[in-house]
Amino acid sequence: MTNIPSVDLADFLSNDPARKEKFVQEIGVAYSEIGFASVKNHFLSDDLMDKLYGEVKDFFALPEEVKKNYEIEGLGRGYISFGKEHAKGKKEGDLKEFWHFGQEPSNDANLIEKYPDNVNVTEQPSFNEVGLEAYRLLEKTGMYVLRALSLYIGLDEFYYDKWITDGNSILRPIHYPPIKNEPKGAVRAGAHGDINLITLLMGASAGGLQVLRNDGEWIEAKPEAGNLVVNVGDMLERHTNNKLRSTIHRVVNPPKEEWKNPRYSIPFFMHPRSEMKLNCLKECIDEKHPKAFDDITAGEFLNQRLREIGLI
Repeated sequence: MTNIPSVDLADFLSNDPARKEKFVQEIGVAYSEIGFASVKNHFLSDDLMDKLYGEVKDFFALPEEVKKNYEIEGLGRGYISFGKEHAKGKKEGDLKEFWHFGQEPSNDANLIEKYPDNVNVTEQPSFNEVGLEAYRLLEKTGMYVLRALSLYIGLDEFYYDKWITDGNSILRPIHYPPIKNEPKGAVRAGAHGDINLITLLMGASAGGLQVLRNDGEWIEAKPEAGNLVVNVGDMLERHTNNKLRSTIHRVVNPPKEEWKNPRYSIPFFMHPRSEMKLNCLKECIDEKHPKAFDDITAGEFLNQRLREIGLI
């Protein structure tokens, strides 16, 4: 395998049981073997993706002192400045700055925790509107991916719906600025596994995303134009007792002649409600696959991991 597998969400959404089952098996096998897939016919239009990238590029082009006005320590929403985050086990900060859009829960969500409010960018009247529209459509796409995985695992199709509805998901536009000097041990994003259930990534403005294959070989993750890269996170790997794989990935620095080029990337990290138990599913435990993880809730696991990567 030299690239990640490609699947068509239209198969799952069709009224044809054979096509639906085809998608379930294709994405299940992809996530059992490498943890990544390229998904076409999702719910985001090319026009909306272009609008969001335009808003994101304009925001990161604002003067530093303006962006800093939107950095609120400990909030977990708004602007996070250059070098704050690092991969687990590394001390060098990643070569990136980013923004967080968070959940705006329904009035009857009955959450056990209160999510921080989103931060409004006054310089760009459409920034929050476009960002939150993309948030909702990525959340919808992720719900259907999880429905397919539920069937693959042997659960009720709608098992995850109640946990991801009003869940603590994050949309994170990222800016990797041009590299001006030889980085000392830092890369644009160090090798890591994502914390969440699944991640949905809009096509980045430049290459650099690499996935670690079973045999230890790094391969480029190159989706077709307009597709989403969707991968398994550590929460889902834990919940499925390693049946679905949270694959290590990274964003490498480009060749020196391309250092002058910035890179933009917009991942959506799908998180469940904090009270969801990530205990290993009984459907994924047998003699060959004994229970591999201690019981923990999604909220406890998230806080543990955020401390490890320097965000809290």
